Amino acid sequence: MSNYVDLSGRPFHFIGIGGIGMSALAYVLAKRQMPVSGSDIRPSHITRNLESIGTHIFGRQEASNLEFFDSRESVNRKLLKAEEISSNASNSTLPQVVCSTAINANNLEYKAAQQLGCPILHRSDVLAALISDYYSIAVAGTHGKTTTSSMIGYMLLEAGLDPTIIVGGEVDAWEGNARLGQSKYLVAEADESDGSLVKHAPEIGIITNIELDHPDHYETLEEVVNIFQKFTDGCKTVIGCIDCDTVRELLRKDSGKSSQPTITYSLNPETNADYTVTNIDYRADGSTALVWEKGQVLGVLNLRLLSRHNLSNALSAVAVGRALGLEFSAIAQGLATFEGARRRFELRGEVGGITFIDDYAHHPSEIRATLAAARLQARPGQRVVAIFQPHRYSRTLTFLKEFAESFTHADLVVLTDIYSAGEPNLGQISGEQLAEKIAQHHPQVLYQANLTLMSEFLLQTLHPGDLALFLGAGNLNQVIPEIITTLCEPATATS
Repeated sequence: MSNYVDLSGRPFHFIGIGGIGMSALAYVLAKRQMPVSGSDIRPSHITRNLESIGTHIFGRQEASNLEFFDSRESVNRKLLKAEEISSNASNSTLPQVVCSTAINANNLEYKAAQQLGCPILHRSDVLAALISDYYSIAVAGTHGKTTTSSMIGYMLLEAGLDPTIIVGGEVDAWEGNARLGQSKYLVAEADESDGSLVKHAPEIGIITNIELDHPDHYETLEEVVNIFQKFTDGCKTVIGCIDCDTVRELLRKDSGKSSQPTITYSLNPETNADYTVTNIDYRADGSTALVWEKGQVLGVLNLRLLSRHNLSNALSAVAVGRALGLEFSAIAQGLATFEGARRRFELRGEVGGITFIDDYAHHPSEIRATLAAARLQARPGQRVVAIFQPHRYSRTLTFLKEFAESFTHADLVVLTDIYSAGEPNLGQISGEQLAEKIAQHHPQVLYQANLTLMSEFLLQTLHPGDLALFLGAGNLNQVIPEIITTLCEPATATS
């Protein structure tokens, strides 16, 4: 794949444009008045939003999608003299074709792009180019990237800094997963899942935590750490959470670089981090803490988001705001009204006395943290029902023991089968086998083989007073509106 990204006006074509990461990039490029097109086999509100700002969407991933550009290129070449073609290469109508890791070499549209001679870019190449084009804050880490990057973007927006924002989730404040600002600032979520994190060189890089989460790409934690080390090498300033042992060790090894300031944050004052908190109060409606900066009190931080992990995310936002010269009052005012990204403990409705929460948690650490937040929010006597769809065979198999021990805060656990995310089923693990493992540590675990059975089961099992928490990065949340609609239907009268 090519690494050079032309931001001067050459067209972009995204294969799989409806993905959460791809669509955010397409949105920013389109809003910057660049020609953008893309294909996706599943129309959605995301693709419809892209169409509304002038993006052309093809409903299939086919070689014929590239014929449009091929015909335009042929006309151009007839109009240009041979010696002019090379000097006018940057004005070529052949698009820069953007792919994610999910697009493989057998994809017909990808093959057509190769045959035409289109520059082919990984989505991380486009993000890296945008990061280099702004004063950028890139949020990395195994967990918390979307919430933290959204929180920082919202804080800067509320402070009047008008940032461009590219995140891996949708936020109501800017009605999607991206916005184009008019200032020099860019806030972006930087993904480590496929190793492309090393391409990014932001002004400020944040590391929330480091764990092994993608065994389909990494075999060991050491390999993951190496990727983060290379990321820090490209950052002018690094902000890291030293509550994570791995981050603390990484930053300790890197502290000898005098040209690279390192800023630390921690929820534990005994760590002597640059930013820390005391007087913490975790409540059912949010959190409050007294924030300290290098031993001096900054002030009180009030959050609407729940639990320990979100207070930690907010503390990283405080560190960013202070690094940019914001007064703490402006930081605190912005963070106080941030309501979170969608699918991050998102309230989907309350029907028949049942509260429906949708959360993206799919790693054991995330599940534990999310269920802890649910238990904190639950009223006395309220049952927490964890409804989980495992994501990827490789992750489920690698963390089988950790998954089995992650549901202690739930009163009832209901599992369905594994969402493959494109991985082949090698027959090594199933959702039912995971349910059996969890049952060794939890008294109430039930298994439903597919989403249809899951929906039917939940309609029979959930009762008034339940907090139903849907967990997973797959398509489990599709059953939520179906269940809510059914519960809202009046009972059929019997004669």
